[in-house]
Amino acid sequence: MPRGSGKVNLIDVARRAGVSLATASRVLNGSTRSVGDELRERVRRAASELDYSPSAPAQAMARGGTDVVGLVVPDIADPYFSTIAASIVRAAEPHGLIINLASTERRHEREAEYVASMRRQQARGIVLVGSRTTDRRQLEELRAEIAAYTATGGRVSAVGQHKLPTDTVVVENRAAARSLAERLLGLGYRHFAVLAGPTDLLTARDRFTGFREGLRAGGVDLASQDVVHGAFTRDGGYAAASELLDRGSGASCVFAVNDVMAVGALSAFRDRGIRLPEELAVAGFDDIASLRDVWPSLTTVRIPLERLGEQALDFLLDEPAQQTRIRRFSGEVVVRASTPGSG
Repeated sequence: MPRGSGKVNLIDVARRAGVSLATASRVLNGSTRSVGDELRERVRRAASELDYSPSAPAQAMARGGTDVVGLVVPDIADPYFSTIAASIVRAAEPHGLIINLASTERRHEREAEYVASMRRQQARGIVLVGSRTTDRRQLEELRAEIAAYTATGGRVSAVGQHKLPTDTVVVENRAAARSLAERLLGLGYRHFAVLAGPTDLLTARDRFTGFREGLRAGGVDLASQDVVHGAFTRDGGYAAASELLDRGSGASCVFAVNDVMAVGALSAFRDRGIRLPEELAVAGFDDIASLRDVWPSLTTVRIPLERLGEQALDFLLDEPAQQTRIRRFSGEVVVRASTPGSG
């Protein structure tokens, strides 16, 4: 690439120097993290040969000099995500940080768009909250945008599956759902149905898989007609529960893979004249705060939602690590009135 062309970017410098984008950014954008003398000299020589000049915004981000952190969630109306978002806002305040919140409205392709937008807005860091999907094209687009952003000195953390080149907060969904199945079996239930959420959402798949594993370990199989997929929302739970009844399921206990689906299912069952929990037990997953107003009180898996958000922000504020970090959180089964036991 000719000198002075104006088209040289940090990726070109990293390629010429034979180093990672992160190393090139640390050298040229003034990161507080040290780089060895030999690598530093290679980067500076490559930058000189290519006539590269780092931008002032990129240098500010690398030094942590901006005060805006982007936060991307699938649905701010969902109590799961609003609780995590609120915890990040609270944790950011003592550091003088401003949270710029964006909701994809569960259109996963918009995550990459928001990362690109926040890069242009020179955000200091970005937290991505939400499940990954089975769409490989969307995942690669998001990875590319993250690489472009971190190349300018930005930091990214995620809450979800560890499928991105970022520090990630991971919930042990599969193991927790397995524990829930074991507990329900211990209460005497033997005929189950599952409101399994979207087929392309990894969180829903992990919870469904773990629950089925727990049942099989106890000698119980799920019939195909007792598994209904639907949106990861209250209305999705209502529709899935209605479809389950239309199929003529004889289940004595229904597991919804998140609490908002379970709340919708409770309404659907009542609307069809089913007495809860005498005629049908229901369980959910997450232990969202609004369950305090639900009757019967819902058996669920408690996830420490506020700690998820706090950890995600801590990843951004900590010094960068050599490799991406993972912090895992387990779930706790909480048995309440919605599953009084059978037999």
